[in-house]
Amino acid sequence: MRILFIGDIVGGSGRRAVKTLLPELKKKYDPAFIVVNGENAAGGRGITAQIAKELYDQGVHGITLGNHTWDNKDIFNFIDDEERMIRPANYPPGTPGKGFTVLRNAAGKELVIVNAMGRTFLPPLDCPFQTIDAILDKLKKKHRFIFVDFHAEATSEKIAMGWHLDGKVSAVVGTHTHVQTHDERVLPRGTGYVTDVGMTGARDGVLGMEREAVLQKFKTQLPVRFTADEGSWQFHAVAITLDDETGMTRSIELVRRFETEAVFE
Repeated sequence: MRILFIGDIVGGSGRRAVKTLLPELKKKYDPAFIVVNGENAAGGRGITAQIAKELYDQGVHGITLGNHTWDNKDIFNFIDDEERMIRPANYPPGTPGKGFTVLRNAAGKELVIVNAMGRTFLPPLDCPFQTIDAILDKLKKKHRFIFVDFHAEATSEKIAMGWHLDGKVSAVVGTHTHVQTHDERVLPRGTGYVTDVGMTGARDGVLGMEREAVLQKFKTQLPVRFTADEGSWQFHAVAITLDDETGMTRSIELVRRFETEAVFE
């Protein structure tokens, strides 16, 4: 079974990239499940119900989020009713939404997706390691295929999570920093891992945002409103092939495309 996971979608540029490339990537990888991180999909700030619907209509099966989950207040109107969208599981009890869910495709296959957020340089949520362990205690005997999106700033925290979950889940992928890392591997006990899948959004901005505003912030330290750059896109994803018997990763491949490419690989 193959999973295609698309890194943090940022603004309209990122959504255009997904719409453009998904037909081609479906043919190439034939994924059983397509999952995306959508926490920046609405202009770099959260996600809306309409954007979620557009992604589902294009073939996306599940959406993970992160520290920008609540930036667009529209989310409070629908997240509790969303069976295919998850926010970090280590938010305190009583927080709207859910931290994991079971996706089912048209062929009847199932994939558990889990979302958690790191605590280094990010809000001090509950411990992501203990939170995921508690989730796995509920899931492991019932589900073979478990995919974790660990939304974290520090590479050390992401790598630590990979080792912590090796052999316990099918794959652990990092999101949030928007820069694709080339450390993809299958860990010794069979868990697929990459520190950061990267970003799907404007290539010539700064992490998907208009670069002049970001430069002004760095140079002056004055308050600046960041806006998603809507220029030429880059597309970052990862294709993970899972063993049908064990549920562990057989191979993990980085996917990297640019709008300026005339021919897709």
